[in-house]
Amino acid sequence: MNDIEIAQAVSNVLSRYTKIAPEAAPQAAPVQAVQNSDSLDAIVARALAQQSVPAPQAATCDAGNGAFDSMDEAISAAVLAQVQYRHCSMQDRATFIQGIRDVFLQESTLQEISRLAVEETGMGNYADKLTKNRVAAQKTPGLEDLTTGALSGDNGLTLTEFSAYGVIGSITPTTNPTETIINNSIGMLAAGNTVVFSPHPRSRNVSLMTVALINQKLASLGAPANLVVTVTQPSLDNTSALIKDPRINMLVATGGPSIVKTVMSSGKKAIGAGAGNPPAVVDETADIEKAARDIIRGCSFDNNLPCVAEKEVIVVNQVADYLIHCMKKSGGYLLCDPKLIRQLQALVMNEKGTGPDTAFVGKDARYILQQLGVNAPEDTKVILVETERTHPFVIHELMMPVLPVVRVENVDEAIELAVKVEHGNRHTAIMHSTNVDKLTKMARQIQTTIFVKNGPSYAGLGVGGEGHATFTIAGPTGEGLTSAKSFARIRRCVMVEALNVR
Repeated sequence: MNDIEIAQAVSNVLSRYTKIAPEAAPQAAPVQAVQNSDSLDAIVARALAQQSVPAPQAATCDAGNGAFDSMDEAISAAVLAQVQYRHCSMQDRATFIQGIRDVFLQESTLQEISRLAVEETGMGNYADKLTKNRVAAQKTPGLEDLTTGALSGDNGLTLTEFSAYGVIGSITPTTNPTETIINNSIGMLAAGNTVVFSPHPRSRNVSLMTVALINQKLASLGAPANLVVTVTQPSLDNTSALIKDPRINMLVATGGPSIVKTVMSSGKKAIGAGAGNPPAVVDETADIEKAARDIIRGCSFDNNLPCVAEKEVIVVNQVADYLIHCMKKSGGYLLCDPKLIRQLQALVMNEKGTGPDTAFVGKDARYILQQLGVNAPEDTKVILVETERTHPFVIHELMMPVLPVVRVENVDEAIELAVKVEHGNRHTAIMHSTNVDKLTKMARQIQTTIFVKNGPSYAGLGVGGEGHATFTIAGPTGEGLTSAKSFARIRRCVMVEALNVR
């Protein structure tokens, strides 16, 4: 390619980036890496880094913190960053990811974002937000997740590797705003992507803070600018623009059924982390005292916001009374008065009775009881209600510490009911039993992404259980507990009749 051809190619590509803000220029280290390459991508990136294309006045960014005034500007910045990021080494990636971990493992930062998340959203509790943010920073897989496969034989050598999709659009929920941004940023950057976040408007400030902290750290490490971006005013319109933009190569949605359905019908590669309604089954062989403690801990974790949390208990009648007794000792408050139970239903369900009233999602048990005029003990963590199997509390996911308890005659009936009320979400289920055959039966029949045996639900997220952490649990699209490899495409590289040295 001669100088004229190069100039024309650069001109053609640069014309696609006329909305890039000046802040999108990369830092010194990645520019040097680009200068050592002769590829067209490298030429384009170097030209852009030298700010050869003036940005229009409308393109503005929040002081290099990755927050743009429009979704178009945010995506444009991420597209440029993706071109530059391709020329960073794997060691660069590892450095950047460790930098993100370091930021969010500082106790003062953990405390600040956890406190602000509770204050801004009005959901969850500070102590459990601390735990969730910490585990997101500690246990989200990085480059180690991207293992290379190799096959050699008479015909040569074939490598199979994980490679970036490009620019990912990530839609994050108000229930786990900071955790999801930390978790997805690590995994998506590890796989070589850049990411555009569209946070829930009710978690705007804490989401912007989290993205800003990531950008500030990456800048200090010499990363290309705007590997992680968002918009200053999150909205449904901005989310719609993200989904429709042809420059977005993959969509990842963590939220309710409607947003998951939208991204799955977008025509793009999509990962959907949808709703769940996790049942907890307890049979007569279980360690009832431990089961009671675990159920209360899991159900009350962050005021029941995690989609993995126990949403209903199905217990064999033989041990039901003792289980309820032990759950009361562990922080459960049993609501027995039928009138109060009806009032509770009217209070926390929406007008149609088809789901929770969002005003009570993530609120603590004592607050909810106070609205009924009930002054519960300070150690109350969960409201227990004995119900029939068809009660709305059993059928619908509430995402608050209201736990219906249903009695059945035997474990087989319990398993059958658990499969029914899980609604085929394939999200999470829990079982307390020492009968291996029945544990196996339930796991096979319910087919959930996470199946926790003899522990609290959050063990399935890596909190007190083995395995990596994630806050994007993709049951609908099948990726399961997402990690870096979930955000990468598989590529094959073949050397014919060579490099087989056996």
